[in-house]
Amino acid sequence: MSKIKVQELAKELHMSNEALIGVLRKLNIEVEDAKSTVSDKDHQLIVKFYNEAVKKMSNKKAPKSTAPKNTDKKKNNDKRKKKQTSIAPSKGNAEAAKRAAENQKMRAEEEKRLSEARKKAQAEREANEPKVRPNKEVVAAQQKAEEKAKEKERKAAEAARKKAEEQRRQEREAEKKRQQEEARLKAEEEKRKKAEARKQKKSKQKNEPRQEKTNKKRHKQDDSTEEIKEYIQLPDSVMVSVLADRLDVQVSDIIKNLMMRGIMASANEEINFELAEEIAMEYDLLVEKEEEVDIVEAFFAEEEDSEENLERRSPVVVVMGHVDHGKTSLLDALRESNVTASEHGGITQHIGASRVQIASGDVITFLDTPGHEAFTAMRLRGAMATDIAILVVAADDGVMPQTVEAINHAKAAGVQIIVAVNKIDKPGANPDRVLQELVEYELVPEAWGGDTICVQVSALQRTNLEELLDMIVLVSEMQAYKANPKTKARGVIIEAELDKGRGPVATVLVQNGTLKVGDAIIAGPAYGRIRAMIDDKGRRVKTAGPSVPVEVLGLSEVPTAGDTFYTAKNEKEARHIAEKVMSQNREKMIQTTPQKVTLDDLFHQIQVGEMKELNIIVKADTQGSVEAVKQSLVKLSNEEVMIRVIHGGVGAVTETDVMLASASNAIIIGFNVRPEAGAKIAADGEAIDLRLYRVIYNAIEDIQAAMKGMLDPIFEEKVTGHIEVRQTFKVSGVGTIGGGYVLDGKVSRNSQVRLNRDNIVIYEGELASLKRFKDDVKEVATGYECGFMLDKYNDLKDGDIVEAFEMVEIER
Repeated sequence: MSKIKVQELAKELHMSNEALIGVLRKLNIEVEDAKSTVSDKDHQLIVKFYNEAVKKMSNKKAPKSTAPKNTDKKKNNDKRKKKQTSIAPSKGNAEAAKRAAENQKMRAEEEKRLSEARKKAQAEREANEPKVRPNKEVVAAQQKAEEKAKEKERKAAEAARKKAEEQRRQEREAEKKRQQEEARLKAEEEKRKKAEARKQKKSKQKNEPRQEKTNKKRHKQDDSTEEIKEYIQLPDSVMVSVLADRLDVQVSDIIKNLMMRGIMASANEEINFELAEEIAMEYDLLVEKEEEVDIVEAFFAEEEDSEENLERRSPVVVVMGHVDHGKTSLLDALRESNVTASEHGGITQHIGASRVQIASGDVITFLDTPGHEAFTAMRLRGAMATDIAILVVAADDGVMPQTVEAINHAKAAGVQIIVAVNKIDKPGANPDRVLQELVEYELVPEAWGGDTICVQVSALQRTNLEELLDMIVLVSEMQAYKANPKTKARGVIIEAELDKGRGPVATVLVQNGTLKVGDAIIAGPAYGRIRAMIDDKGRRVKTAGPSVPVEVLGLSEVPTAGDTFYTAKNEKEARHIAEKVMSQNREKMIQTTPQKVTLDDLFHQIQVGEMKELNIIVKADTQGSVEAVKQSLVKLSNEEVMIRVIHGGVGAVTETDVMLASASNAIIIGFNVRPEAGAKIAADGEAIDLRLYRVIYNAIEDIQAAMKGMLDPIFEEKVTGHIEVRQTFKVSGVGTIGGGYVLDGKVSRNSQVRLNRDNIVIYEGELASLKRFKDDVKEVATGYECGFMLDKYNDLKDGDIVEAFEMVEIER
């Protein structure tokens, strides 16, 4: 039984909701509001009531007839009826009355039949009414669907309109941001130009008296564009005074700021970068970490010269050899001077430098070195500064200890060696014996199939001097020595002394560039401006090019012989660099320079790739012991580490041995000897490893132990256990966890693993985690379950076998 809402019924009857509700309440039909519903029976009753009311209203509104006849006739009929009823009925009247009663009865029956027919028709209408009602609901549903479709279209149009408005708004914002970015870049450019102008102004005002600083704490500017913050660079630690200067504020303001933070610091104390950054932010400055650059290393760094700027230079030749073998006499003959007469005892006490022009027009620079055993360091400096070494050996004396040291120094410096067999004119001279002795030191003459040039000369008789000079020129042409005379000058300090009248005097050899009077130079802690330069002939010169030795005046102190000198832009820069060099303490210098080799740290030096060769100096009580120790040690050499005995001698360990060990990075082994007092002090100062033994086997065992550390270790793989993957768990954000069972051995957390699937290795790496239940464990033994993850690998499947192994070092 269907129902209909009051508001729909009101529309159907063309009535208002309030009027219809009043009618329903008169008909005893209870409703609350327009949304209430009524049954079909009540609906029919209301419709019938409405139709009757409409019919009554139409009858009332119909016009009445004004004909007098009809009214009169009706009145007459009424009177006649009243008269008839008042008269006694007659026989005929009785029949008529009977017929009238019958007629009235028939009319009543007819009305009853018609009434039943009307009721039956009404019942049929009521039975058919529910079948018609659903059509109205379908129409209402269709109307509602159409309304929904129209509402959807309206919403879609509204959304499209809003989307278009949002797109236009974004375009406007993008254009606005672009304009702001252009304005910001323009402001940055203006800011940069102003900063450059300020820097130029400050550089101009450096020499002017400094005015008292005022607190110029920066405030935000009321500009139309966005504020652009300046950047400054600070090192890891900065002094308070330097920070104040960078921020352009008074030092007292920085100190006050630090005090408010609970930090007491003076102007000369340093603060860390983080604290300096916080202080700078308060002054609207952004801080960047300054790249650490070693000023000294940057200044001393060598710049490569282009090939087009290189020019040929004269060779620098050093004359080396044993004492009294005729080195200086040979130089006298070559340069036609007499130096030995001025030397004390006929022994050269310092390095002399001179230039000789030969008949062909070529110029050669000669350096003379002392031959006495006390001047080993000077011979080392001479070898390091030159291109060619002339080894002078007396034909009547042969190879002597200082000769051997000279050979070792020349080889260590990597210079070309030319042997000059001197004094061939003396009685008892045997040049062939000298050449035979030189072969023992790997100097094989060219005449014997080697590559060492040997010339037999006589300094006193001036024999074969031209041939010796020609050999020097030949080697120079073959090596093609070149330098760039147009760059900054740099070279080496040959010798230095303190002269009473002239002050610090240094003999320098220019190796590259051109040195000029007035140049600011640096040589270690010494600096200054060159006041005068004197050549080897005693003449004052204005310039000195490559391979030219000169004496220099004007240094602040006496430099150390062997130091390298450099030229600076001005004396201020030279003083700054020299102060930096002086400020470096000895501990830092030792840390930055290569450490001397010792037996204890051989293994460490081998690990970092610094050594595969062990140099040894042997000193023993007898020559037989020296040869025995040398042969025993050399036999310890193998394919990976080679032992070289660079020097062997009889007697106590001397300072000469220590200097040679320092130059060649060697260790000293003493057998049945003791070091001299000066040698012990020198060894400690130069960090030379000095080992003393009384039994030869102890020395051999120590060297063997050190060599074991020097040998590259051999590793072998050892399988420790296997895990079978029985279940996998994928965890979001973590990876794949394997649940496994240890089949054999044990698996350690630090083990290396490989993943085998069908006996094919698909992964090799390390374990990321190893657990028993929820706890991390170090290892899991056979027969236990565990959970594990592989490092950076998640493709685990049931049935995989994880093999754990470790690399074990094999003892040699």
